[in-house]
Amino acid sequence: MVGNNAISLADVRRVLRRWWWILPITTVFFGTLGVVASMVLPKRYTSETLVEVESPTISSKLVEPVITEDLNRRLSSMKEEILSRSRLQPIIEKLGLYPKERATAHIEDLVDRLRTAVTVTPIEPMAGSQNRQLPGFKINVTFNNGQIAQQICTEITSMFLEQNARERMNQSSETVEFFQQRLDEAKKKLDDEDAKLADFKAKHPGEMPDQEQTNLQLLAGMNTQLDSVNQAISRAQQEKTFNESLLAQQEATLAQSTSSSGGAPTETLSDQLAAEQQKLVNLQAIYTPEHPDVLKAQRAIADLKRRIEEQQKAGVAPAPAASKPNRAESPQLQQLRAKLRLDDQTIADLVKTQARIQSGIQVVQGRIQATPMVEQQFKDMSRDYQTASENYNDLLRRHNTADLGQHLESAQESEQFKILDPPSMPNQPSFPNKLVFAGGGFGGGLVLGLAVLYLLAVLDKSLHTERDVETGLKLPLLVSIPSLDVVAGQVKRAASLAGAKLPAPQKGLSA
Repeated sequence: MVGNNAISLADVRRVLRRWWWILPITTVFFGTLGVVASMVLPKRYTSETLVEVESPTISSKLVEPVITEDLNRRLSSMKEEILSRSRLQPIIEKLGLYPKERATAHIEDLVDRLRTAVTVTPIEPMAGSQNRQLPGFKINVTFNNGQIAQQICTEITSMFLEQNARERMNQSSETVEFFQQRLDEAKKKLDDEDAKLADFKAKHPGEMPDQEQTNLQLLAGMNTQLDSVNQAISRAQQEKTFNESLLAQQEATLAQSTSSSGGAPTETLSDQLAAEQQKLVNLQAIYTPEHPDVLKAQRAIADLKRRIEEQQKAGVAPAPAASKPNRAESPQLQQLRAKLRLDDQTIADLVKTQARIQSGIQVVQGRIQATPMVEQQFKDMSRDYQTASENYNDLLRRHNTADLGQHLESAQESEQFKILDPPSMPNQPSFPNKLVFAGGGFGGGLVLGLAVLYLLAVLDKSLHTERDVETGLKLPLLVSIPSLDVVAGQVKRAASLAGAKLPAPQKGLSA
């Protein structure tokens, strides 16, 4: 009897002595059943290939790769596409798979069967390595015919290699095309901004910020020229005044000589008044109103006007102008008149130059005054141009990188799939495995036999020991009868007569 489902070593020996034959029966039966099952079940053959992921031959530090998607994700995407109906149905039709089922089963069911027969397993990177990129993957195809399994594995492997090359080439081409479109748009925008800047500069000549210093220097030079012209005009006017005074002296000397010779006066008071007024105008152009020469000319004019008024009140006609002397003027007088005409021409030219310089100064000053406003507008336009230029240069760099990546893909110098182990030709079936089935049968039979023995031990309610008596009857043990040798001798004789060996009675068995 087992108390509280706790089996002692004595219980194990007792159960084994009585039911030992159960273990060999269950072990042999289930082992044989496993062997038979491995011989009866349909055979499955597995063809396997190993595909390596080759790194680019040129370092990514030199040429930035165009495709940066994680290989695990890309491999999963390729697997879903390759194992789709549109890709597996041609394999079924090409290799003539499932000839019996094709007449009754739907094509979707056959594709599902073939899909379950294909297994793609990524290879994990070596532990401790810094590179966590996927080193490769395995493709397993399980089918009821080893040769067909190899053919299917070859087709699937070729699909993976072609799909990877096609996807990388398409993605690189699309990347180059994308950047080319963006680059053309950026170039057009940059040209527009450049045209705007050129038009702005054409509309504001001399007002650009970089021309401000030039304008200041030009203004300083023009002011210097204006000072020089003003000084030249002053000198010319002084020269003219001096020549006029010399001419007046010469004419006065000539008049005196004519008067002394009995000639008539050379000129009237009106002519003298006109000459003095012209002289005053010339002096005022040179000197201030308080200058002595100006004041002297004004007194002379006032005196001539007074004399003319007195003659008019007295009723005396103005003296007629003296007739010119019969003889010609002296060379000195003619030279002075020529100098005066030259002085007038020089002053006129200098005045024109003065007006031209003053006009230029006004233009330059207007440019300098407009420079701050033009500078702000130019900054806004330059900022747009700079942004467009930076965008264009960035897109150009990316386009060149993508173009290099496309050349690498075309030359197959980028990341590629390479077959390390071609699809194997299985000679032995991968399912069922006789050793696995036989070992599993024997192991399962042994476990089942032990479970049966444990169940028999638990269900045994007979009393064999003092502990069983106390546990079963729940009464204290008062006395025990020792085993007698006579009884033991009789038992031995009975056992020898029966030809069987019985175990000796236990000592201290309770009554």
